Amino acid sequence: MSKSDVIEILEEIAVLLELKGENPFKSRAYSQAARTLELLSEDLGVLIQEERLGEVKGIGAALQQKITELVTTGKLLYYEELKDSIPKGMLEMLKIQGLGPKRIRQLHEKLGVASIADLEKVCQENKVSELAGFGTKSQLKLLEGIEQLKSFQNQHRFGDVINRAEEIQEALRQHPEVIRVSIAGSLRRSKEVIKDVDLLVSSSDPASVMDYFVSLEGIVRVTNHGETKSSVIFEGGLQCDLRVVPDAQFASALHHFTGSKEHNVMMRQRAIAQGKKMSEWGLFQISKVGDEETETAMLVRTEEDLFRELGLSYIPPELREAQGEIEAAEKGKIPRLIEWTELRGTFHNHTTASDGKNTLEEMAAAAHEIGLEYLGIADHSKSSFQANGLSEERLLNQVEAIEKLNLTYKNEGFKIFSGIECDVLKGGELDFEDSVLAKLDYVVASIHSGFTATEEEMTARIIRAMENRYVTMIGHLTGRLLLQRAPYALNIPKILEVAAESGTWIELNANPYRLDLDWRWWRKAQEMGVKCVINPDAHRTEQLGYLKLGGQIARKGWLRKGDVINSESLLTMESLLQRKKNGG
Repeated sequence: MSKSDVIEILEEIAVLLELKGENPFKSRAYSQAARTLELLSEDLGVLIQEERLGEVKGIGAALQQKITELVTTGKLLYYEELKDSIPKGMLEMLKIQGLGPKRIRQLHEKLGVASIADLEKVCQENKVSELAGFGTKSQLKLLEGIEQLKSFQNQHRFGDVINRAEEIQEALRQHPEVIRVSIAGSLRRSKEVIKDVDLLVSSSDPASVMDYFVSLEGIVRVTNHGETKSSVIFEGGLQCDLRVVPDAQFASALHHFTGSKEHNVMMRQRAIAQGKKMSEWGLFQISKVGDEETETAMLVRTEEDLFRELGLSYIPPELREAQGEIEAAEKGKIPRLIEWTELRGTFHNHTTASDGKNTLEEMAAAAHEIGLEYLGIADHSKSSFQANGLSEERLLNQVEAIEKLNLTYKNEGFKIFSGIECDVLKGGELDFEDSVLAKLDYVVASIHSGFTATEEEMTARIIRAMENRYVTMIGHLTGRLLLQRAPYALNIPKILEVAAESGTWIELNANPYRLDLDWRWWRKAQEMGVKCVINPDAHRTEQLGYLKLGGQIARKGWLRKGDVINSESLLTMESLLQRKKNGG
């Protein structure tokens, strides 16, 4: 088990102990142990192998034994028994926004609440408002949180399921009777939230393919097992639907099961206007002799063939939303969309100096290893105390550490830029003085509090931040957390207008919980000349891989390579950052 996995389990144990009402010092010990491992410079596996883990300050004998068990066996009996000792419903309650372990325990002890259903009932009976520390306002917020959670049921974040869907697709590809296979539906269109995964296969033996599909590993329930369509539920509640068609119909079916309803309607109308008929079964030329109509199937082997027969250039799957793509394709104006592999670097990344799980050195090594030319470090600023935000002194120490580390990469074509994710405070002022910000290569300005302010207040707050010459980019503009928290009120057109005037970049935060700014706004941003910067908001090395998600969402927003600032080379980026600092 990796160090990051161990840290996650230690943090979860701390939460579980709080839920059980154990001694707070015991819970804190696990939290502190997780923090100690985050800051650990030596390899955890080596420390265990050489039996030196007990020498690390804050790791006592009991913790040493548990961490060793996790690393060497991948399991921990204590953790499993602790999870089993707590009602599952109480763990589910942690998903309700604003409800932490202490409050859940209080509700359990005072009102016998052991599930979300129990909580909803006591709220409706007005019992929660009578508890100390809650009140009427808290009770209403809990009910709102429960309703929000219900509305998110059976929905999944794009970034949480795309890898699993690709694994299923690859498993189907291995079947000898499968000719072609593709993900379809909203997942193929890179929608940020999906309800299920649609897969399409062509085969001359659909029955054997379906039998194979419903027997895949990880399936917990088969809800439909037919010859041409089957549906299953995988672990975690992910529904997956498979359709099998003859290979001659694959391209038409793939288009039909990929496009949004509105896109498909417009495509069918276009076919009718040309004397053709279009459906999931194919594209047909309609001929009339008297009152009789005959349909002749047209040869459509690929989706490119389908679009060509309708007088259109190829429309990438991400754009099939009836948002002007058909009109653009008719004029041959579908842009060449960015590929995530064209990204040369990234800026919004965290280390163990704030709430990241890997050190500066580890983050830099990982970025260099995956072929990036530059990596920006933007740990949290001091007001984000919950994220161990950096003081001025700690920030300047980090700048010095980055300068030293850059010496080791001097001849490698790789550079680390020093930055900060600087909190935008209530009035729009920044968390650090300009004299501090001036010593950095760049600044990511973000909002982490005060989400309930009015649209006018939030808009003014961000605009004031953008007026600061040292603010390079705005992080996760709307503050949304997919399936958890709605975006705060904001006049986005006005924000984009000021961003264009000030030359401030707007982030496409590629964390699967955010994907913010939303893809629906990027065409407008592009038209206004606002540059996008795709950042993973990485808190550990593997999360640098979120750049791929960001690239897919950028494509959905019609963005080209030239629209995304971090597709620029290291040499160009050095010049751009300096120019921004100088007010250019």
